[in-house]
Amino acid sequence: MQFKNLILIATAAAAAVSCQQAAKESCSTDSGLCPAKFVAEYRNDSTELFTLRNANGMEACITNFGGRVVSLMVPDRDGKMHDVVLGFDSIQAYFPENNKSDFGATIGRYANRINQGRFVLEDSTYQLPQNNYGHCLHGGGDMGTYGWQYRTFKPVAYTDSTLTLAIESADGDNGFPGTVNATVTYTLTPDNALSIEYAATTDKPTIINMTNHSYFNLSGDGNNSILDETLMVNASNFTPVDSTFMTSGEIVSVEGTPFDFRTAKPIGQDIAADNEQIHNANGYDHNFVLDNNCDINVVAASLENPANGIHMDVYTNEPGIQIYTGNFLDGTVTGKGNIAYQKNAAVCLETQHYPDSPNKPQWPSVVLLPGETYTSQCIYKFSVK
Repeated sequence: MQFKNLILIATAAAAAVSCQQAAKESCSTDSGLCPAKFVAEYRNDSTELFTLRNANGMEACITNFGGRVVSLMVPDRDGKMHDVVLGFDSIQAYFPENNKSDFGATIGRYANRINQGRFVLEDSTYQLPQNNYGHCLHGGGDMGTYGWQYRTFKPVAYTDSTLTLAIESADGDNGFPGTVNATVTYTLTPDNALSIEYAATTDKPTIINMTNHSYFNLSGDGNNSILDETLMVNASNFTPVDSTFMTSGEIVSVEGTPFDFRTAKPIGQDIAADNEQIHNANGYDHNFVLDNNCDINVVAASLENPANGIHMDVYTNEPGIQIYTGNFLDGTVTGKGNIAYQKNAAVCLETQHYPDSPNKPQWPSVVLLPGETYTSQCIYKFSVK
């Protein structure tokens, strides 16, 4: 009888270990995320985590809450995998009641700023939320609904390497005209690129400017600064801003300024320069006017970590790219791995039309009309040096 009891105990113990192992395996992604921690209800919509992989072992984890890239695993020169984006390890941390953040988010309807949250379209004046120095930033704050970074997208297609999310934004949503139906499609390609494609339609004239707001740190460690990472931006000009981060309408040469990244240089080389634009933004938080003529096949920007060799090329069919060096991270937000994100812990490379384009007719138009389809693409392609 005693021997039989020992067998039963041993069997039960083995089963428990097996269950624990199975639970661990089902819980963890390669980046260490637990998908169960992303299953929730927010404003009557269901959130979850989706995992994309390619044959090279690259992995992207994306939540439909805000269409956010939560983690992105890429190999270094020794084949070691690193998670190169900042973020949180549970969905609750992304909710605006807990953290007002744009980590990894799909931004809409309008990325970047609109002056005083106001624009005129076809003789009608529209007022948007004023959530940033009196301006509308990234679609605005809460006017019945949040900007898209705090909305739950609907998954409409999902394979091992591709995810398509959809959102419907009603006429008058945060003050924007027209009912807009938009999609964002993420694809992990065989050549180690994360491609992000946007599309949108409207039933009345409106404006739209979508982007991705991933915070990159190619060291794979959010404790590290990105100031030693080297950046190249294929731009001969940029759009200066005032002390409220609003563009003046000027397009200014980068020649002889801290904004000349036409040849790769460390991000930190000129970030503390005695320069009015650097002072205005507390670092870099500027739109660069790209020289690639909206050609998706021409590199728009490159980022590289010299220590581990991870290199990222950015391609886009957009005319601009916002370079933001995490100037307002201050250690008060704790992310994945219980890391308190400090100033300059990441850099954002947001492909876009220029800020406040609805109020600057001399710049490329962001107007979308009924019968038209807005399209935009950004590719973050990884390699090693």
